[in-house]
Amino acid sequence: MTLSAVLIANRGEIAVRIARTARDLGIRSIAVYSEPDTGALHTQVADEAYLLPGKTSAETYMNIPALIEIAHRAGADCLHPGYGFLSENAEFARTVEQAGLTWIGPSPDAIELLGDKLSARALAVEADAPLAPGTGEPLSTWEEARDFAEEHGMPIAIKAAFGGGGRGLKVVFDEADIEEGFASAGREAREAFGRGECYVEKFLTHPRHVEAQVLADAHGNVAVLGTRDCSTQRRFQKLIEEAPAPFLTDQQRTAIEEGAREIIRKANYQSAGTVEYIVSEDGTVSFLEVNTRVQVEHPITEAITGVDIIAEQFRIADGLPLSFVEEKGTHGGDGIDPSVSGHAFEFRINAEDVTNGFAPSPGTVTRFDVPTGPGVRIDTGVRTGGQIPPYYDSLMGKLVVWGPDRETALRRAKQALSEFRIEGVRTVLPFHRDMVESPELTGDSLGVYTDWVDHNYSPSQKHNGVDIEHIYDERRDVVIEIDGKLHTIGFPVALLGGGAGASNDSATAAPSSEAAGAVTTNYEATIVEWLVEDGDIVSKGDAIATIEAMKMESSVKAPRDGQISLAAQQGERVKANAAIATIS
Repeated sequence: MTLSAVLIANRGEIAVRIARTARDLGIRSIAVYSEPDTGALHTQVADEAYLLPGKTSAETYMNIPALIEIAHRAGADCLHPGYGFLSENAEFARTVEQAGLTWIGPSPDAIELLGDKLSARALAVEADAPLAPGTGEPLSTWEEARDFAEEHGMPIAIKAAFGGGGRGLKVVFDEADIEEGFASAGREAREAFGRGECYVEKFLTHPRHVEAQVLADAHGNVAVLGTRDCSTQRRFQKLIEEAPAPFLTDQQRTAIEEGAREIIRKANYQSAGTVEYIVSEDGTVSFLEVNTRVQVEHPITEAITGVDIIAEQFRIADGLPLSFVEEKGTHGGDGIDPSVSGHAFEFRINAEDVTNGFAPSPGTVTRFDVPTGPGVRIDTGVRTGGQIPPYYDSLMGKLVVWGPDRETALRRAKQALSEFRIEGVRTVLPFHRDMVESPELTGDSLGVYTDWVDHNYSPSQKHNGVDIEHIYDERRDVVIEIDGKLHTIGFPVALLGGGAGASNDSATAAPSSEAAGAVTTNYEATIVEWLVEDGDIVSKGDAIATIEAMKMESSVKAPRDGQISLAAQQGERVKANAAIATIS
């Protein structure tokens, strides 16, 4: 391999992942970090780390001139963008190449063709892939989305043309909500990707999200590394994935895999990529989009194929054929797909509060104890003492569990999740522990679909009778012996005289504001929009503001009835627990 030093233009667990593979390949790894990420794990794992002054994504990880300058200063000869940030930005890829660096990813032309959801749709038509009805061009106004809905019916999906990962995606079920859905999708897309153009598709109800992992090199080899199911989502951002996708017919699986191969071939695509589909409840398969980057969930495909997808990206960028093709001594032919063995699950460990609508939960991680055992892999960007800043995505790490079959993988997952301990910030671990006991995920058919969590999951109905108000309380295990048999009992720390400490899998929530009438947020955030006027009369539970943190919009609800007085401006960045309004 001729590549010798890579600048990793990312942070968190994917930056750690890339640095580890670079070391395996004998490539020097160069990390970048923002001021809030000083001392973060990815800066310690990489061989070198350089500061990007600032806090926000735009100031740091999306600052193209600064990234190129550091690459030159550090002597990098290639750049890996990871996922998110600038990974699907064709102009960034072009700038990297113009700067004399090798881009670890598909060509700028392929990114433009497939990263633009509208031109990707056109290519899918050329490849004879099935498609749901949709607009062929970005919409200028929300009224155009309303006109589409009147023609094709509700619900509709408003999608960022240059988005991905659930950012800038709003499903609207009521015509009265189209205007706000259109505005919100554009805002999220601009915040996450720098572009806010949106288009509209007819939304198919109760769809599964199924995708095919593809690798393509410069020698004409296009390999499909099986399928994944990513239907367990909240607000169309994935929480649990598994590979291969279960409960598909042979016809569906063939259509997904061969359709993906044909789209990639027609795009003259080289690198790792993912072709995504939805599978409706009536069995219809419909092309969704192509992600022109490595996916968050790529480890489950690695677990069932034994292929290091990041390493293959480096090989492809260096002009080498796919490693498993080279071993077979064939080039450019079919029949090169690696065999699939066993079953794997991935659980995204996000810093989010399950009891508060998966709201972001930034803070300091005071404990991070990971599980071990056969088939267990942890990809993480944090460790004990690390910070979860409010400026970036909420993903902390991923638990990947493999087994020789789906049932064994689920049993291993249950044990691994029970062993996982995180304190200092609230995480989605309680949700994952629920889901691996849920027949919707574990039954003889998949009962989960892309908006199932949003409409059906209630943490108060789960946890086998555990009080939902205390699922994040710090608990201490006490081992006692009764008649020669050991018993382990978990007690809240407060009952043991330890006081109210930072909770297990938790962060202390903002003080109750109902009595005083103060309206606060539990975390640092930007006020995107006030939904009420100063002096309005509001009722307890009314949505009064939209806030953004960690690339995600959330609603602020009124804590009591009364007259509201606004104390913060639209667009203002507010601190955690600061009063943004009062209700008297």
